[in-house]
Amino acid sequence: MEELEFDWRHFNKTVQLLHTYTRMDTRFVDKQNRIMLQLVDHHMPPAMQQSDHVYSLINDAMQSAEPNNFLYYINPYGLEYIVVGVRSSQAYCGFVLTGPFLSCIPDTDFISDIIARNNLPVSERKQLQEFYRSLSVISSNDSNSLGELIVNLCVHPHTDSQLITAEFVQPVLDKGLQEIKIAESKTIIEFRYEFERIVMEAISRGDKVELARILSEGNSFLNLPDRIPESPIRSAKNLLITMNTLCRVAAQRGGLHPIYLHTISEKFSITIERATNLPNLKKLNIVIVQEYCNAVHAFSTRKYSVIVKNAVNYIDLNLEKPLTLQQIAADFFVNPSHLSRKFKQEVQMTMMDYINQKRVEESKLHLQRGKISITDIAFMVGFNDLNYFTRVFKKYTSMTPSQYVKNAKS
Repeated sequence: MEELEFDWRHFNKTVQLLHTYTRMDTRFVDKQNRIMLQLVDHHMPPAMQQSDHVYSLINDAMQSAEPNNFLYYINPYGLEYIVVGVRSSQAYCGFVLTGPFLSCIPDTDFISDIIARNNLPVSERKQLQEFYRSLSVISSNDSNSLGELIVNLCVHPHTDSQLITAEFVQPVLDKGLQEIKIAESKTIIEFRYEFERIVMEAISRGDKVELARILSEGNSFLNLPDRIPESPIRSAKNLLITMNTLCRVAAQRGGLHPIYLHTISEKFSITIERATNLPNLKKLNIVIVQEYCNAVHAFSTRKYSVIVKNAVNYIDLNLEKPLTLQQIAADFFVNPSHLSRKFKQEVQMTMMDYINQKRVEESKLHLQRGKISITDIAFMVGFNDLNYFTRVFKKYTSMTPSQYVKNAKS
């Protein structure tokens, strides 16, 4: 690279500009397949195996491509990328990799297909959902425009810009008007803090009905005067970052497991910074509070004792693995009989019923897709016997897996 006198300082600015503009992960990989520069906001879930071998294949493709060509690449996990070759004095140096992004909404069916196609643990569904929902979704036209943009950024040398300012005459201060605005501001601030308090209480209880009522009566989190008048978008983002933190704390009080807290909080941190206009930020405001509340409602273990809470969390996060009362009790150093009695008392069902119910719920998501066999689905969700899976499935749904698939198709 040095013999080509590659201008790393200016190219680093190009990569930073691209990352800032697209809000997508951006990497420069040299022709020896080494990552030389990277700006990354999205961290793939541990279950998704990554291989650097693809860098060698991309280098082979880009080395023979024209300088104005770009490559559209999609990996086995459905993650999409734009690749552009980088040259110095016509000599090939490596490529810029921008992404991942998506070209479709990552709904439940999408996630089910990713899990089945790549044989991922079904207990990772929640983390996968949060990861995919944090990615940009763009149309094919937009991805073509993105490719064109990156080509032009990489082909032309970076030029440093220069900010200029101008002085403007400030209007004379109207003290009477100022006093009125101060009084109005106090009222709004008081309302905001009271509104935050009751919303946080609803989130910590996982009370979706109460939250919907509160939001319908006073959806005005962003109705404060701009804290950064010259940048209303930055001001709104700052408020949302604070809201994300408040909701995370409320959900933690509500008994939501740290894994769920982390994935939801990280997803919204990225989404907030990626937002480009006020309408989207105001919509995101509602989405944040609703998602935390829904998560507490679905996964909270606050009402359980410590040993039952540990058992429930362990089951939810290891659903595809062999699970028995004796093994779980041993892992947490408790007597199996005591754990069984406490679990049934607090969860209102036996531990085995809870495990089977969770596995059936997960299996229904894959059966609806009809893309993999019932046998494979049974093993995927933790059953090691098809006949037993069929009996358990019928117990909770009043139909066999085959009947369920038939009904789903019709």
